[in-house]
Amino acid sequence: MSPKALDYESLNENVKKVQYAVRGELYLRASELQKEGKKIIFTNVGNPHALGQKPLTFPRQVVALCQAPFLLYDPNVGLLFPADAIAKAKHYLSLTSGGLGAYSDSRGIPGIRKEVAEFIERRDGYPSDPELIFLTDGASKGVMQILNTIIRGEGDGVLVPVPQYPLYSAAISLFGGSLVPYYLEETANWGLDINDLRQSVAAARSKGITVRAMVIINPGNPTGQCLSEANLREILKFCYQEDLVLLGDEVYQQNIYQDERPFISARKVLMEMGPPIRKELQLVSFHSVSKGYWGECGQRGGYFEMTNIPPKTVDEIYKVASVSLSPNVPAQIFMGLMVNPLKPGDISYEQFVRESKGIIESLRRRAWMMTDGFNSCRNVVCNFTEGAMYSFPQIRLPRRAIEAAKRAGKVPDVFYCLKLLEATGISTVPGSGFGQREGVFHLRTTILPAEEEMPAIMDSYKKFNDEFMEQYEDHRGYSRM
Repeated sequence: MSPKALDYESLNENVKKVQYAVRGELYLRASELQKEGKKIIFTNVGNPHALGQKPLTFPRQVVALCQAPFLLYDPNVGLLFPADAIAKAKHYLSLTSGGLGAYSDSRGIPGIRKEVAEFIERRDGYPSDPELIFLTDGASKGVMQILNTIIRGEGDGVLVPVPQYPLYSAAISLFGGSLVPYYLEETANWGLDINDLRQSVAAARSKGITVRAMVIINPGNPTGQCLSEANLREILKFCYQEDLVLLGDEVYQQNIYQDERPFISARKVLMEMGPPIRKELQLVSFHSVSKGYWGECGQRGGYFEMTNIPPKTVDEIYKVASVSLSPNVPAQIFMGLMVNPLKPGDISYEQFVRESKGIIESLRRRAWMMTDGFNSCRNVVCNFTEGAMYSFPQIRLPRRAIEAAKRAGKVPDVFYCLKLLEATGISTVPGSGFGQREGVFHLRTTILPAEEEMPAIMDSYKKFNDEFMEQYEDHRGYSRM
């Protein structure tokens, strides 16, 4: 009897190739332990509200009113909601074609795309065209839409930083393309070397792969580094020389925990470069309401902006977006509120600033607490988290631990992370899920657990790590960089 279409053996092979470590073996085991009654600290995914970050008050007030517009006509509405929230809700409802229950344009509500363009102009100092901005269900949907447009088959390659966020490897596999890795240098604070990029492109071309695009994640996930203006300029020149589209994943641009390297967008640096690069290099930039001090992951709001993309290509991208009819409308309003924030003098302004500053300042303290905590542990080294939401320490596993992992049929850092989970309830992601150099092992954890819980979490980790190293170290050596 021949297999049915949805029997496993007859599935699309690209679907079977997809791997997504953030929700992989460790997460599944953590979920099992949670069902058994064990307290689990889910640090495997950058999900701020799940780890106790409070929603910002003002945007929730506005969206609540948009979801229940009859409240706007209640005589007591002013007792429950501030006047600026009421005005904003009326503003956004006026932009829709029938409230939050109605489809929008497939690119997103025009008035909100205009607000995104104005935000980009304020940030970068150069005008932005709302017609080249598409609102999406989170940045991930936008990334997948653009990769699907670029990848024609397995002969097409996309340069992706390693370590990388597994969205990229998963999407490239799903669309049948080839991931071309370029390695970030851990000893140089996860810096990028243009010579390594050239070698990666040459190696791919020697295998018959046409490299068509390059991904940067700035600030980095999982590595937390911020790209300097000089580094961005080098990257843009390289992409121009190699005729590559640059995909700029900039969703962590609010998450900066040091003053030496502020966030600078790839678009701003491109606009400041002279012709012909400024007019010819193709760039797609992504942003989201999921990160920063918003942390609204579950709302699924994002956008991408296209620079120097031909009009016919934009039309094709619009056509494919139209298949899904509309990005979700409440998330579009969250995006509008993020890019068109309260101003000094607004009734809710001081509360908004107090809440948002409090979140970022706490995250900055937690970044230091986690970095210092890891670096105080035996056989663990960790670069400081300059930005984003993660620590990515290197774990120098003893030879005997690596051998024990092999006997258990596990990748060594998976073995370590499973032991950590069982002992402490801390759910992390092994570095192998993001890619890493041969023989080097890491884990990724968010810096999102509540600040008051961080000392106990790091003490629990240190106790586990000391016991693990004591058990497996033979004092004759360990795996190192």
